[in-house]
Amino acid sequence: MIEAQAVSATSAAVSTGLSRRTVLSAAFGAAATAAAAPAVIRPAQAETNNTTQTPGATTMGSRITTRDGVEIYYKDWGSKDGPVVVLSHGWPLSSDSWEAQAFHLANNGFRVITHDRRGHGRSSQPWDGNDMDHYADDLADLINALDLNDIFLAGFSTGGGEITRYIGRHGTGRVAKAGLISAVPPLMVKTDKNPGGLPKDVFDGLQAASLKDRSKLYRDIASGPFFGFNRPGATTSQGMIDSFWLQGMMGGHKNTYDSIVAFSQTDFTEDLKRFDVPTLIIHGDDDQIVPIDAAARASKQLVPSAILKVYPGAPHGITDTHKDQLNADLLEFARS
Repeated sequence: MIEAQAVSATSAAVSTGLSRRTVLSAAFGAAATAAAAPAVIRPAQAETNNTTQTPGATTMGSRITTRDGVEIYYKDWGSKDGPVVVLSHGWPLSSDSWEAQAFHLANNGFRVITHDRRGHGRSSQPWDGNDMDHYADDLADLINALDLNDIFLAGFSTGGGEITRYIGRHGTGRVAKAGLISAVPPLMVKTDKNPGGLPKDVFDGLQAASLKDRSKLYRDIASGPFFGFNRPGATTSQGMIDSFWLQGMMGGHKNTYDSIVAFSQTDFTEDLKRFDVPTLIIHGDDDQIVPIDAAARASKQLVPSAILKVYPGAPHGITDTHKDQLNADLLEFARS
């Protein structure tokens, strides 16, 4: 009964036009009630900063096998002799979420690499290692296996965390430029040192809703705050909703569950301090998923040389809703 009420509240909240913090808390947080039920698994613990290294990765077709035996699927579009762009996707999506930008950049002479994070899309679904350190090391294995250099490395949402942790752990020896697009750094969850973050109960509720009915959860997110379709006067795209749902359901249940902790509880403050390459930060100021003040504007303070571009009225999912503007800005920065 408690779980049914929580899911019902989630659906109702997503369909109304609320404030950024209230929408996210209502859409995701109502399901936290279900976490109190004995049958619900306790939320996963935050990851530790494990820096242990193991032997290198191998390649096979459109996949690599990482140092710890995980298969990572990737796409390699455009001229093999062109300057390299590597794009990292958001939760619970796959490399398909970057297709508009990858197509545009590849059509303009760039070699564009996109990959499915471990446990997402067409990559394998390991039970363990669903944390930012492993994500970053998988990215390093991909970059090293393909021997990529002078990269424009960009990440959307959770992918922004992945590329930030990559720079924190592996440096910028192969990176020429960086991009944070609707990205989660420096830290999403509210702590004493991060009072502007979102309460941990919001993310516990998101995990509870994922356990209860993750298919419905993905539809609720996509039809509501992700693309801003819950805003008054918004024009809904069923195609965008369906694509989000399909990509999410391709991911592993355990992997996407664990990843909620990875993107919300990882502190990227020290990683951002290692950014020593030209950096572009793009964020919508009506982002209801990753509110701009605690994300893009806070990251800008930690990377003072970064260029911050704010899209007025834009939601979280700007790779689709504002793809023409984003394509142009990424291409201009890549060419600069």
